[in-house]
Amino acid sequence: MAISALELQIQSLPDNPGVYQYYDKDGKILYVGKAKNLRKRVASYFNKIHDNAKTNVLVKKIVSIKHIVVPTETDALLLENNLIKTLQPRYNVLLRDDKTYPWICIKNERFPRIFSTRKMIKDGSEYFGPYTSFKTVHTILDLIKELYPLRTCNFDLSKANIDSGKFKVCLEYHIGNCKGPCEGLESQENYQKQVNAIREILKGNFKESLKDFKKLMGELAMEMKFEEAQKIKEKMEVLENYQSKSTILNPKISNIDVFSIVSDESAAFVNFLQISHGSIIRSHTMEIKKKLDETDEELLELAIIELRERFALLSKEIIVPFEVEVGGNLKVTVPQLGDKKQILELSIRNAKFYRMDQLKQLQIVDPDRHTNRIMAQMQKDLRLSVEPRHIECFDNSNIQGTNPVAACVVFKDGKPSKKDYRHFNIKTVEGPNDFASMEEVVYRRYKRLLDENEPLPQLIIIDGGKGQLSSALKSMDDLGLRGKIAIIGIAKRLEELFYPGDSVPLYLDKKSETLKIIQQLRNEAHRFGITFHRDKRSKSALNSSIESIPGIGEKTMEILIKHFKSVKRLKLASEKDISEVVGLSKAKKISEFYKTINQSK
Repeated sequence: MAISALELQIQSLPDNPGVYQYYDKDGKILYVGKAKNLRKRVASYFNKIHDNAKTNVLVKKIVSIKHIVVPTETDALLLENNLIKTLQPRYNVLLRDDKTYPWICIKNERFPRIFSTRKMIKDGSEYFGPYTSFKTVHTILDLIKELYPLRTCNFDLSKANIDSGKFKVCLEYHIGNCKGPCEGLESQENYQKQVNAIREILKGNFKESLKDFKKLMGELAMEMKFEEAQKIKEKMEVLENYQSKSTILNPKISNIDVFSIVSDESAAFVNFLQISHGSIIRSHTMEIKKKLDETDEELLELAIIELRERFALLSKEIIVPFEVEVGGNLKVTVPQLGDKKQILELSIRNAKFYRMDQLKQLQIVDPDRHTNRIMAQMQKDLRLSVEPRHIECFDNSNIQGTNPVAACVVFKDGKPSKKDYRHFNIKTVEGPNDFASMEEVVYRRYKRLLDENEPLPQLIIIDGGKGQLSSALKSMDDLGLRGKIAIIGIAKRLEELFYPGDSVPLYLDKKSETLKIIQQLRNEAHRFGITFHRDKRSKSALNSSIESIPGIGEKTMEILIKHFKSVKRLKLASEKDISEVVGLSKAKKISEFYKTINQSK
């Protein structure tokens, strides 16, 4: 049964927090919502009949879904609020008001005041937030008040006004909440130091402030003011656990476009975020099919020009992951840290998730194309001359040298081919010698494939470091296969890949599909080898514990040992007891055998 385009989009959504947008057949936005888990939340719309008739009508109209991934639920809430105000979707009636979130303002003035506000005035003041809870805002402001005595009056504390004695200290000064800058009792330099420390708190840099706070808490404890010290401790814990700064909104960053790119062998995915007045008002990701071996720089430059024309973008600055040439008087910023870097990382994350969505859909709809893409990627990552359509991986298993065995697992087109798996009993090696064992099994495996004219793999993986790889290479040399089949070793500890004749290992990206397939091969070879080794060890243990009785087979002895629990109990059992398990004829043979042994002793 064919999967619809909408079902495909739902199946490929990530399990991350974010904002989703529903569109109708004409491309008009219907609804914007937030979710802790995007895939579960969106799927819940389509897997039941809703009590609300309006919701059922909405679901019938949905033709396509877009989404933006964000780090936390708080970010999702803030972004949802901004998008609803900007896009005004038809079905977001409840959130179409002018609701705004509180900010903390450091006023642009001499001896700055610090207070909460819902309005942003562009007078050079600094705004931090927004905060989703006024409780948090009050906690932070209370904390600042405890730590740093600042003025709360709205007087114009210009130097001329202070020098003329225009103002007198108020009650706040007398109760210790202010140091009296209005009468010149506190210097502007000292006051500004406190403001700088508060700015760091609001940015989430609490280290220095916490030292001051701990000092204050200690002083209160010394003065036997334990209740006040406890209150400060509680506020300190709130501050330590709170992430004050949102990566979605930052009022300092205005009218900037952010572009990022994620690419593989066949395509590139460019994400674009439009920032206006400190808020994300648009997110769009486009896929670019690679025709030739274009670089990320070339593709991103093309995408930036295309997107700026399509959305009529007029910003004077763009944020990108690397330098690009886009002409004009455009300022190109490549951030290394800070708020702009965080927004760039958010854009990259969205590009990655979009790519994952597309790959999941491709895997469902066109598995052959999905396989071709992975094979091409593996060829590039592992520096191979051909695609590794047929891969074989070897692993040795022994415990203190007992019952040495080896396993060979086979992957074809990136998937296990279990009918081609092979076990090997080590024949020519005595004791625990992994190197010699590896040399033996590699030789036996490919000698047989050559003799039987069977197809050889394009890639051999040896589970182990340089030693095991060198041993396998000896066998490849003996068979004349050196250079005809690519062979690499993988060391367990750091996932290092060793190549013949190269002392420097290759390290793949920990999240790359190539490394995941190699790890799957290695783990499968280990599992397959351990299972065989365990079975062989069990049989060996059983055979060493029971004598060979003429006329009695191994199966019969296993049944008897299972019944009597041990060989000792079997020897002491009567013929009648044994006959109840295996019959009179076999019981007689077993009983006579043990009688003969006892007499000879």
